[in-house]
Amino acid sequence: MEKIASFTVDHIRLIPGVYVSRKDSVGGSVVTTFDLRMTSPNDEPVMNTAEMHAIEHLGATFLRNHPVFGPKVVYFGPMGCRTGFYLLLAGEYESSDIVNLMIEMYEFIRDFEGDIPGAAPKDCGNYLDMNLPMARWVARRYLDEVLYDISDERLHYPG
Repeated sequence: MEKIASFTVDHIRLIPGVYVSRKDSVGGSVVTTFDLRMTSPNDEPVMNTAEMHAIEHLGATFLRNHPVFGPKVVYFGPMGCRTGFYLLLAGEYESSDIVNLMIEMYEFIRDFEGDIPGAAPKDCGNYLDMNLPMARWVARRYLDEVLYDISDERLHYPG
């Protein structure tokens, strides 16, 4: 079997960033998959499920309500390895095209107070597994260390 695209990325050299993982043709349109890498793979602790779950709920709510990108959002969710998230957008994009969107989203998460959208038994299959304080901390770290003043090496997979 052929390796899937995400398994061909050198995870030893991969640093946190915003990467185009792949571009797929679907019914004559392009869907761009972004790798929102928040921790350094195999180098630092992964995120716990509780903060990832909170980020998933807050990020999906923010993205689907965004006035420009909302209608283009196909999917936003966690990576199984717990080092980041995938964002799928209808359309052909480069990493630099969504940096401002990611800054907006992670600032929304960093500053969020109150009840997490969808964190109720009728709305979510594991609504108790949420950690808003850690989600806010992780979002702040990603903003400060990656998104603000992002460098080119954090926008393109290592060669």
